[in-house]
Amino acid sequence: MNISNLVKMANQIETFFRAEADPDAAVAGIESHLRRNWEPRMRRALAAALGSGEAAELGSLARLAVQRLDESGKSATAEKG
Repeated sequence: MNISNLVKMANQIETFFRAEADPDAAVAGIESHLRRNWEPRMRRALAAALGSGEAAELGSLARLAVQRLDESGKSATAEKG
């Protein structure tokens, strides 16, 4: 999976949601978009790249959204197991 493409797409989503006056609402909107429209493997790849420093170009709001997704995914996995 091409991480730079994922970063580019996430940053494009961030650009759209930056029009939101409330930064928390913008992050929630990005998170929701990624959850609804991206395959789980795409979300996992981006979260892993963020964790390893490969996604340094990820915008600040998109970064927060990916971190929230990663945290919620880990907690859901812990609840199942």
